[in-house]
Amino acid sequence: MARPPKSERAPREPAPLLKGNWGGPKAAFGALLVVALGLRIAGLQYGLPFGTILNPDEQNIVPRAWRMVHGSGLDPHWFDYPTLVLYLLAPFQAWDSSPSLLTARIVIVFFGLAAVAAAWWLGRKAYGGVAGGVGAAVVAVQTTSVAYSHMAVTDVPLEAGVAAALALMVTDRLAWAGVVAGLATSAKYPGLLLLVPLVVAGWGRWRRLAVSVALGAASFLATSPYVLVHPGQAWGDASRVQRLARDGWLGFEHDSFALFSFSGRLWHTLGPALIVAAAGVVVALGVRKKADLILVSFVVAYAIDLLTIRAHFDRYLLPLVPVLGVLAGRLRALAPVMLLLLVVPLTYAIRDDITLTKTDTRIVAARWIEQHVPASAPVAAESSTPPLAGHDVLPLLLPGPGRPSDPNRDVARLRREGIRYVVVTGAVADRVLAARSSYPREVRFYDQLRRQTIRLYYVTPAHGLAGPWVAVYRL
Repeated sequence: MARPPKSERAPREPAPLLKGNWGGPKAAFGALLVVALGLRIAGLQYGLPFGTILNPDEQNIVPRAWRMVHGSGLDPHWFDYPTLVLYLLAPFQAWDSSPSLLTARIVIVFFGLAAVAAAWWLGRKAYGGVAGGVGAAVVAVQTTSVAYSHMAVTDVPLEAGVAAALALMVTDRLAWAGVVAGLATSAKYPGLLLLVPLVVAGWGRWRRLAVSVALGAASFLATSPYVLVHPGQAWGDASRVQRLARDGWLGFEHDSFALFSFSGRLWHTLGPALIVAAAGVVVALGVRKKADLILVSFVVAYAIDLLTIRAHFDRYLLPLVPVLGVLAGRLRALAPVMLLLLVVPLTYAIRDDITLTKTDTRIVAARWIEQHVPASAPVAAESSTPPLAGHDVLPLLLPGPGRPSDPNRDVARLRREGIRYVVVTGAVADRVLAARSSYPREVRFYDQLRRQTIRLYYVTPAHGLAGPWVAVYRL
C-alpha cells in the first residue's frame, strides 16, 4: 500500500516530557526546609536557663521583650538595636512568668527558615529555578546561618529581610521593596545599606524611587517608633555600637586587613563553595543585567562597609550569604559542583550542632558554686560566666581595644573591697592572653590569681562538656 505524501500525514504528537519521581522543585524546596529545620532545632536549649552563655546579647534582647508584655510598655529605653525584633518576640513572651530564651529562640528558628525561603525566591526571580535552589541550599547549611538561628538575636532576621527586599527589587516591586528594606533596617541598622540596590533598581524613575524610600522610612519608624521619642539616646546608642565595631573587639587584635579577615571567615563557613560564589560575582560584574546590577551593588556597598570594621565577627557576613548563594547559582553549569561542595559547610554545621547537644562547662561551674560558695560571700565575675543568683556580684568589665582597663582587675583592690571569690573563664582570659602586649594589666591580674590566691575549682571542655574553661579562686 502506497504511503500518503508528507503533506497528508497526520502530525506526529510530541513525546511526553519525562518526569522524575523526585517531586520537582517544590519537593526540593521542601527538602531544603526540612534540612534547615533539623540543623536549627538541634541543640536549641544549649546553655539554658542562663542567658549569657550561648550569646550574651540574648540577655539584652529577650528580657526587654518580656517586659514589654508584662507592664513596661513598648518603649525599650535602649537603642543598641532597633526594636522590630523585640516587638516580634514580645507576644510570645506573654504566657511566660519570666523571660523565656527557648521561646525566643524558636521564633528565630522560623526567621532562619524564612531566610532560606527568601533566598529561594530571590534566586528564582533573578536567574531561575537553579539559582533559587542553590541560594536556598547555601543559606540552609552555611555554618553561621545555622549557628545564629539558634540565638535570640537580630542577625538572622536581618539576613531574611535583606534577601526578601532584594527579591522585590529584582521583580521591580519598588514600593514593597522599600517597605521590606525599612523592616530589615528595623531589625538591625546595617539594613540601611539596602538603599544602594534600591537606588539602582529605581534609577531614572525618580518618583517611584522617592515613594519607595519614603515607604521604607515609614516602615522603619512604624516598627522602631521610639527613635523619634528619644532621638538623642537612639543616636548615641547606635553610634556607640558602630564605634565599638570599628574600633575593634577583644580577640581581633592580631587580625589582618578586614578584607582578608572576613574572606577567611567566609571560607571557614562555606568552604570551597566560596570559589563558585566568587565566580558568580565576577560573571555578574561582566554581564550586568538588571538583576546583576542590583545584587552586585549590594555586595559592593556592604563589603565597603565591612572594610571599616576591625571587629571581624562572622555574624556581620550574614546579609551577604543569600546573595552569594544566588550568584553562585547563576552559573547553571556549575550548580551540581556547588551543591556537592556544600557538603563541607553541612558537615561543619552538624559538628557545631553536636557540640550544642553537650552541657556547657559554665553550667557545671554554676552548680558547683551554688553548692560550695556561701550566698553571703561577695564574688567578682567576668562576663560570659553564668549569672550567680543570690550572690552579691561585682562584674569585671570586658577588656577591648582602646578601652580603659577595669581597676577592679587587681587582687589587692578586690581584697580591700571585701571580695572573697573570683570567677574567670577562658571565653575572656584566653583571648586576653593571646594578645598580651595589648592588655598588660589584665595579664597581670591572671598572674596574680594564679600566684596569690587559692584555686578552688577548675573545669574544662572534656568528658561530654562543651564551652570554655572556668576557674573559681578564693582570695
